[in-house]
Amino acid sequence: MIVAFLDANVLYPPTMRSVLLELAHGDVFAPLWSEQVHQEWMRAISKKHPEIQPNQITRMRGLMEAYVGDVMVTGYEPLIATLILPDPDDRHVLAAAIHGGARVIVTSNLKDFPEAALAPHKISARHPDQFVRSLLDADSEAVVAAIAADRADLVNPPLTVAEYLLKLEQGGLVETVAELRVFAEQL
Repeated sequence: MIVAFLDANVLYPPTMRSVLLELAHGDVFAPLWSEQVHQEWMRAISKKHPEIQPNQITRMRGLMEAYVGDVMVTGYEPLIATLILPDPDDRHVLAAAIHGGARVIVTSNLKDFPEAALAPHKISARHPDQFVRSLLDADSEAVVAAIAADRADLVNPPLTVAEYLLKLEQGGLVETVAELRVFAEQL
């Protein structure tokens, strides 16, 4: 099973977060994150959505952790200073990925994780659309089951398959949705 470190920018958008957590819950991949990543996406939600109360965001985090288990990476901090990335503020992500044994960093900011900086650590950076699509290519049955479960969880309001796929597409999973259309009857 592939071990992937999830950057804050893929945990912030609700659609992307939901899909990734459902895939992790379905044992399609093993996720990792860190306290610093949690703080980043939580701050982003607070800033962009001041109507969401801090206790609601904390509850959301607790639900995420309960859903996928203990995936918190700790003890990576000494590695941070040894790493070089275009944005020094992203070194904590690479350090935690290395320390946690991840092979992939799932991020929307690919430019911040150049191949030359990751290759010595045998880690690659993947956009969430590429990542989910690669999981679909590797195990379509498990991914389709997880995606169907994610759609089934949406009850307020419930979404038709077409509405759900449009939502995924609008959420950035364009290539994934193109491949998922073949499985529409199973979603």
